[in-house]
Amino acid sequence: MQFPSNLKYSKDHEWVLVTGNTARVGITEFAQRELGDMVFVDIPTMGKQLAAEEVFGTVEAVKTVSDLFMPVSGKITALNTELDGEPELVNQDPYGDGWMIELTLTDTGELDNLLTAEQYKDLVGQ
Repeated sequence: MQFPSNLKYSKDHEWVLVTGNTARVGITEFAQRELGDMVFVDIPTMGKQLAAEEVFGTVEAVKTVSDLFMPVSGKITALNTELDGEPELVNQDPYGDGWMIELTLTDTGELDNLLTAEQYKDLVGQ
């Protein structure tokens, strides 16, 4: 299982790639394995300002539906529209083509509340 060291991680199993004041967010390899085969990704929050830990969307797998939580506060500025027709990208490439949203960070200090790759590995028992 991969735990890229250039990412930050939430306890809710989202990853964050920070570039300046922008962040790209998706779910971790661990999360997608636990959920199983993705069949639908619903993110109705484009353009909205959300606080850390608020729900920004849902993923539907074959056997379950799971909420997606904001790892940090920000305004959602982009959605990965490829997931509309290919939700399986989340399973195939969770840290690449399976990304979900991009946001403008409201408070970069919140990044300090996220986990490093090593801390996340410990959280999931790897």
